[in-house]
Amino acid sequence: MRIYDYVIIGAGSAGCVLAARLSEDPDTTVCLVEAGGSDRNLNVKIPAAFPKMFRTARDWDYFSDPEPGLMGRRLFMPRGKMLGGSSSMNAMLYVRGNAYDYDDWSKHGADGWSYDEVLPYFRRSEDFARGGDDYHGVGGPLHVNDLRSRLPLNDRLVAASMQAGLPFNPDYNGARQEGVGYLQVNQHHGHRWSAADAWLRPAMGRKNLTVHTHAQVLGIDVAGGAATGARIATRSGTESVRAEREVLLSAGAIGSPQLLMLSGIGPADHLASHGIEAVVDNPNVGAHYQDHPFYLINWETSARGTLAEAEQPGQLLQFLLRGRGMLTSTVAEATAFFRSRPGLPAPDMQFHMGAAYFHNHGFDTHDKPAFVIAPTLVAPQSRGEIRLRSADPGEQPSIVGNHLTEAADVDAMLAGMELAREIAAQPRLAGTTGRELHPGEAARDRAALTKALRRETELIYHPTSTARMGPSETSVVDAALRVYGVDRLRVVDASVFPTIPRGNTNAPTYMVAERAADLIRDGG
Repeated sequence: MRIYDYVIIGAGSAGCVLAARLSEDPDTTVCLVEAGGSDRNLNVKIPAAFPKMFRTARDWDYFSDPEPGLMGRRLFMPRGKMLGGSSSMNAMLYVRGNAYDYDDWSKHGADGWSYDEVLPYFRRSEDFARGGDDYHGVGGPLHVNDLRSRLPLNDRLVAASMQAGLPFNPDYNGARQEGVGYLQVNQHHGHRWSAADAWLRPAMGRKNLTVHTHAQVLGIDVAGGAATGARIATRSGTESVRAEREVLLSAGAIGSPQLLMLSGIGPADHLASHGIEAVVDNPNVGAHYQDHPFYLINWETSARGTLAEAEQPGQLLQFLLRGRGMLTSTVAEATAFFRSRPGLPAPDMQFHMGAAYFHNHGFDTHDKPAFVIAPTLVAPQSRGEIRLRSADPGEQPSIVGNHLTEAADVDAMLAGMELAREIAAQPRLAGTTGRELHPGEAARDRAALTKALRRETELIYHPTSTARMGPSETSVVDAALRVYGVDRLRVVDASVFPTIPRGNTNAPTYMVAERAADLIRDGG
């Protein structure tokens, strides 16, 4: 049995941060366990190539169960299976969410997680290319940049959004979130900059940090009410790693609740149905699941310079030699945050906009250039759950999000679709906007648009809140991310978000891990 001070399960966005920060102390030994392998692959580094990794060996390749609000469809849910986790496979969009999100967390029992309290952790991790200010940091490990080779059609999309009534916002991560502007990205010299690049790789030369790849965690060992280590399956067999201080679970919003339940921490009746004895009976494990549904509206365009031209050999050469060109695109290059109706405390909708045809996660193609505006619901009312299918760690869990089963969520998405169409019809896009491909001009009334939503809405890869933080009656971990009922065990990833933030979730995951490292080192 190998013995360490800390065993970290999952080398994704949070696990890489924890491994780097905790191993800064040379007297502390850290073991990082990752089910996937290396992130060394050209498709990882080329920003526009992120969909090419979907449904490959670098993807956990999850699917939901039939969704009751989406015509019984099973939704594709890619998650990174390699060093860096989903930060090595996502679209690299750096979005923190709204200050309201974190103040609401604190208000409902997540003491210490208000916006003013978490802002220093966002700033500490960041190296913001525009320079530091009250909201941004410089000198941190995470490069945050503007896109180097922004496609001109995105300027028209932003201008048309302003003509449709959205104010311009140069920094949605700054003083206010609302408005339209350009996305900030985790890139360095035009290449992806993941958690593995930012935190893990600089730390891997430390003698006190051990990284195990191709090591599938089977369960967490619990004895005497405390976590003592983990059981892992490697290419050479099954073994155990022991944690003298703590086990830190960072397997993501799908993997973390699954491993908790496999280890006897979860709803006792559900565990018993799979022959698992409950160590801690907590029905909140795997509950409260949220994600961001989005609908991709595509229009044909006569404008030149869309990503339809990105496969040209010259674009690859430009990327390899200069880190510039179309392959540095994140597909969505512009964004907007807005309220679907008056009276809301913060924006509940986000647009992802880009000079590309994008549909069905990039698997579908179209024979003409196009652009996309994707209304995204960032404050959903729906809640779902993750449950075991069996006691086999190799079997994917059951995932049901109940997306668009709440009338308010449908109303918000319909408002987003209406505004997207207004933007496409503005003078700034006049003469370039062609046929609407999804849902199509024939879908005009509420019934037709709602049917289109239920037929084609997908998820934008932001699962959260399945091991959420808060009071013991409604949550899985306390405000220090310690699992209720088990000593020396914490969860550190997006599963602990009390509610999903209003925006892309990678940046908040980094923040949680940065703060967790301080809590662990300080004995909190």
